[in-house]
This record gives sequence, structure tokens and C-alpha cells, in this order.
Amino acid sequence: YLSKFLDIKFAEVPNGLSAFSKVPSLGWLQIVGFAGIVELNVYNEQVNDEPGNYGAGFLGLRSIGFMNAGISDPEVRKKRLNAELAN
Repeated sequence: YLSKFLDIKFAEVPNGLSAFSKVPSLGWLQIVGFAGIVELNVYNEQVNDEPGNYGAGFLGLRSIGFMNAGISDPEVRKKRLNAELAN
């Protein structure tokens, strides 16, 4: 069952984009609510007052538990950030 409460089985859900019509409105509310919580609480841009610095580290690994000290030398960090912007 996809939803026992609404009696929706996986076999009843069509393939492709038409499957969107089978998602109940409470399901959409749950998806949008979760995305909003992640946007407001996990990925806020208030880390060191730098726009776009989410504090997630290299490839976002810090957000899933892999901690790394980052780049400690400010000149090296500035050089790498400028290289990334120029890329």
C-alpha cells in the first residue's frame, strides 16, 4: 500500500508525470512543509555573514555528519573561492 488510510496501492499509481495526480493533498503539504523546514533551519545563509555560505562544507558533507575543519588560512580560502567564482 502507498496509503492504507486512502486505500491507494502502488499498482494503481501510473508511471511518469501522471503519478502526481495520485498524491493526496496532505502528501503535497508534507513535501512542501519538509522542504520549508530544511530551507529555513538547515540551509540558512547566516554563517560568518557570507552570502551563499551554508556551513555545509566541501560538497555538503558537513550536513550529513562528516566534519572537516575547512580551510584555515584566509588567503588560501579567498584564492579558492575566487577560482570557484571564475570557473
